[in-house]
Amino acid sequence: MLARFYTADVFTNRRFGGNQLAVFPDASGIPESALPDIAREFNLSETVFVYPPDDPRHTRRLRIFTPVTELPFAGHPTVGTAFVLATLRAIPLDEPETRIVLEEGVGPVPVTVRVDKGVPTFCQLTVAKLPEFGPPPPGRSLLADVLGIEATEISGGMYSPQAVSCGLRFLFVPVKDREVVRRARIRLDHWESTVKSYWATDIMVFSRDPERTGSDIRARAFVPGQNIVEDPATGSAAAALGGYLGSRESGADGAFRYVIEQGFEMGRPSILEVAVEKAGNEITSVRVGGESVMVTRGEMEI
Repeated sequence: MLARFYTADVFTNRRFGGNQLAVFPDASGIPESALPDIAREFNLSETVFVYPPDDPRHTRRLRIFTPVTELPFAGHPTVGTAFVLATLRAIPLDEPETRIVLEEGVGPVPVTVRVDKGVPTFCQLTVAKLPEFGPPPPGRSLLADVLGIEATEISGGMYSPQAVSCGLRFLFVPVKDREVVRRARIRLDHWESTVKSYWATDIMVFSRDPERTGSDIRARAFVPGQNIVEDPATGSAAAALGGYLGSRESGADGAFRYVIEQGFEMGRPSILEVAVEKAGNEITSVRVGGESVMVTRGEMEI
């Protein structure tokens, strides 16, 4: 059989930026046993296979694969798949917004697609799981060894390292400036002896020292647990970072917005917009969105 696929760059408004994504918009005829092999063949951060929904009230069901495993949820595949389906007119579009629901391993994920003159311009997911906070992470000295930086360059106090999940677990390591973010790298031997056995194995290093006007955060994501040295745009980490930052905002109620720049060190600049709402000093909503662009289309013989 021939299976049609598309690729898109997600969390960017130009080709060859953002995070690459492969999408099979109708995977119903693809043998399940072939899904991991197809994802390995593309060798992108994620490949998405789209099916009719189990619940007729929803829009589609997604299965998301990295080159090594299937994921219950991921941000850039959710946002990117919504954009691809909207661009292909595989879903009806209403202006100025179209609301859809994508079924994933974590449950139904609502997505809002902004539409201008019939063209999708921006997609934003709402997390199915509110932030979950992990146990105390390894100490700053150990994390500094893992990241090849100095312990004194890692923040402390209210902005100490902490692990958070909105469906996927990430360990957040705040550092003093974007120069430290630039120098950070994963030293696998140190990671294997410390973080590999921790509650969250993947790491996002970030600073409140962005490069771009309009951004709030400079970040890099290292995903050694998925054999991904570095990810250029990580929606699931951005969502969890929203939980990290939102939990530290003063006041019991409010809406907060963070613009994250990621992937700049990789030559794939990405912009992720995060919105967090709090009520009664509890986070009640986390949303992550951004722009995307179509890049290729083709057919794979299976």
